[in-house]
Amino acid sequence: MKLTDNLHAFIWESMTTNNCNSFFIDGQSRILIDPGHRGLFEHVERGLAQLNLRIEDIDAVICTHGHPDHLEAIPLFKEKSIPFTMHQTEWEWISTVGKQMSAAFGIEIDDIRPDFLLKEGSFSMNGLELEVIHTPGHSPGSVTLYWSREKALFTGDLVFKDGVGRTDLPGGDGTQLKESIKGLKNFDVEWLLSGHGEVIAGVENVKKNFETVESFYFGYV
Repeated sequence: MKLTDNLHAFIWESMTTNNCNSFFIDGQSRILIDPGHRGLFEHVERGLAQLNLRIEDIDAVICTHGHPDHLEAIPLFKEKSIPFTMHQTEWEWISTVGKQMSAAFGIEIDDIRPDFLLKEGSFSMNGLELEVIHTPGHSPGSVTLYWSREKALFTGDLVFKDGVGRTDLPGGDGTQLKESIKGLKNFDVEWLLSGHGEVIAGVENVKKNFETVESFYFGYV
């Protein structure tokens, strides 16, 4: 799905699987956010093929957090020496306390070891500028990415259209999740791009979604 000339969404619409949405930035650097499950990666490959691109054309992969449904396909990129990154707190967690979650999906930690680690603040690659915001709650090192050029906010599993991320998984924390969501409300956002569910387009729709989430769903976290 083309959102803008330089921003594409590979939205997962199947009701029988739990693969995540993936997003592709076609900027000064080509960045794929959250590649999803390895066994279902053909979904992303088809999306890239429609843009006349292949895995080899990706410059880097960023995962918003370390749950298997977002990063199991990482070895496909590491096999081709394409760098992968996530927040340093998330890597520390999934390589220690959260290791059992990856092992349950047959993921070897060394196969998904990041090539470098993100910290909160500016991320720059060949002129592409993203803001990295540490937004724990769904997991300890979850991040939200903000691309100011397109006013796009990539929230992973922090907040969705009419919903919030789970906090009952290992490393989840409801108080942190709510504080993380509150910290995003003042960003200038045209596109709210979450790890599951629908894309939210338009400043007013994004604002309304934050209001709905806080007034209703916060009561269940």
